[in-house]
Amino acid sequence: MNNYRDTFLAQYANSPTITGLLQYFNESIDPSVDIDAFYDVVWNVATAQGFGLDIWGKIVNVSRLLQVDQAVTYFGFDEAFTEATASTGVQPFDQAPFYDGPLPTQTYELSDEAYRQLILLKAMSNISDCTAPSMNRMLRFIFGSKGRCYVQDTGGMGMRFVFEFDLSAVDAAIILRSGAIARPAGVALSIILQLDPSTTFGFAEAGGQPFDQGVFLGEGGVIYAS
Repeated sequence: MNNYRDTFLAQYANSPTITGLLQYFNESIDPSVDIDAFYDVVWNVATAQGFGLDIWGKIVNVSRLLQVDQAVTYFGFDEAFTEATASTGVQPFDQAPFYDGPLPTQTYELSDEAYRQLILLKAMSNISDCTAPSMNRMLRFIFGSKGRCYVQDTGGMGMRFVFEFDLSAVDAAIILRSGAIARPAGVALSIILQLDPSTTFGFAEAGGQPFDQGVFLGEGGVIYAS
């Protein structure tokens, strides 16, 4: 360590045995290396790894483990809640079984980089004033690289999230189960939408399509309702 002699008690400062032992110990061990490693692996959230990130997760109260819905298809009608494809949504006769209960979930352990982003999102949420601009910043922070996403005030103490891209199962789990995105007190998260402005009828300010160029957003755009 630097200036280790300054740490001696006065009565031992001239003891050849004690000063010799400490000098030899100081020459053999450099604690600055351990201090730098502790800062990089644990203290600095931007570079923390493994158990260091787990400590940060406990501080901001967000888990590395996410409960993610498994993609299971069932027999159903065209008017069902979600749009169907060959592998998702309701299916016709002889293509899928009858509904037999809530969707099963699977626990996923986030990688360090994904968990770091979730920790920073939860830290933002912990100090957020939960205004629309603040919530927009949180959504852009976690999903901004995937496309446009934003908050809408629906009135009547309700709001909705709009995502103009397809949400993965992990994305939906972050929104619905991680607790990392705050909402204003007393305001219900009424619906979460996912839409494609290039094919949806709407106003030019939202990037929607004009008459005869796009379709109305159907129930298939609603992926969650509280």
